Amino acid sequence: LLMATKRKAASKRRSVKKSAGKKAAPKRKAAPKRRAAPKRKAAAKKAAPKRRAAPKRKAAAKKAAPKRKAAKKRR
Repeated sequence: LLMATKRKAASKRRSVKKSAGKKAAPKRKAAPKRRAAPKRKAAAKKAAPKRRAAPKRKAAAKKAAPKRKAAKKRR
């Protein structure tokens, strides 16, 4: 899809008739996309490990716990 639209845009640009004499206003650079503030990013990173385990994983952990306990006893 993207390439098709780009090609369409390019052909449209080519088909525009050049108006005689009038000079186009200087092109303005697009404003840079706003990025998340570094502090917010750091906070998000810190908060990431605290996400709760997915239910399936939680169930698996519960099942495995007694096995771990038994292994500890054998040690």
